[in-house]
Amino acid sequence: MPVIATRLAVASTALVLFATSIAAAPAADKKYDTGATDTEIKIGNIMPYSGPASAYGQIGKTEAAYFRKINAEGGINGRKINFISYDDGYSPPKTVEQARKLVESDEVLFIFNSLGTPPNSAIHKYMNAKKVPQLFVATGATKWNDPQNFPWTMGWQPNYQSESRIYAKYLLKEKPGAKIAVLYQNDDYGKDYLKGLKDGLGAKAASMIIAEESYETTEPTIDSHIVKLKSTGADVFVDITTPKFAAQAIKKAHEIDWNALHILNNVSASVGSVMKPAGFENAQGIISAAYLKDVSDPQWKDDAGMKQFLDFMAKDFPEGDKLANEPVVGYSVAQTLVQVLKQCGDNLTRENVMKQAANLKDFRVEMLLPGITINTSPSDFAPISQLQLQRFKGEKWELFGDVISGDVGG
Repeated sequence: MPVIATRLAVASTALVLFATSIAAAPAADKKYDTGATDTEIKIGNIMPYSGPASAYGQIGKTEAAYFRKINAEGGINGRKINFISYDDGYSPPKTVEQARKLVESDEVLFIFNSLGTPPNSAIHKYMNAKKVPQLFVATGATKWNDPQNFPWTMGWQPNYQSESRIYAKYLLKEKPGAKIAVLYQNDDYGKDYLKGLKDGLGAKAASMIIAEESYETTEPTIDSHIVKLKSTGADVFVDITTPKFAAQAIKKAHEIDWNALHILNNVSASVGSVMKPAGFENAQGIISAAYLKDVSDPQWKDDAGMKQFLDFMAKDFPEGDKLANEPVVGYSVAQTLVQVLKQCGDNLTRENVMKQAANLKDFRVEMLLPGITINTSPSDFAPISQLQLQRFKGEKWELFGDVISGDVGG
């Protein structure tokens, strides 16, 4: 009997220890870095709510509205998102100031979708030195896809060189004798697009591009640049500008009867922010490229994803401009982030955030064009690399041709 009693006692003790270890297991599995707790995920963001690129501010406002919606539905794995978004006025020194505030004072887990090539370039090395994710930056500069040298920075949208290579392919096929005039913003963003165009044209770039004109974001108007480019006799106008200047370029080109084929970069293809202010009558026939659905396009009126987006705009962001491209971008990139955070589970370390961001396989958000998916890997930090050409007609864009892979070198 004593032996049996002892064995029972040992067994019961083992059961207690086993039960205790099971109860403790979930807590032991939880891993947090600064900015994450059992109840909260603190995310930083920097947007140009003022200044020359303020049209893009709607992206940040849309993201804030989407995260409020997610929080109202219970958050992500039971945690609410604390989204802290600051204005930098599209000024790189201000971006540095705001990034330091977010990382060192607000102690965010990471910075998400901050906008602009020059602003993000200003904090690129800082974020990587601090080993804080600079995730899904709102710029298509090619350099964000460099996991070997900058493992804490990742883009989201198709990169600028890829996009302009697609325009080059189109011109080589449809207008091989074109005389091209280029207007570009004098910074990394503008130069990236210009490089892609030249690389895409290859040996013919030197003969086809007859004029290159740059402008500064501090200039109140670019009218004089448009007049100068028309005087070259160019019959193709490649317009690498942000929304405020794109609207000016469209207006001025029409005003001076410059009837060149007008190619406009995707970042300024917004109906609400660019085409409408420029005047629909002035924008006819402009060519651009798209990777997201356009609210103004009637082909999506019965599309389930479009209905969900419009429902979100009506309920959660009624003050937003549903005809503008910016809310579609903000909504889509926010959905991508939610997927990454869901994949993180209870391991909310900065390292795991980047690991999960680099593990998206054929993921789709509802506003991507059919046939376009999001894919990443430890060696590929370019989530979206496909686009489709579009032409402006009436008051909307019309897609044409096939979905084209825009991988640089692909």
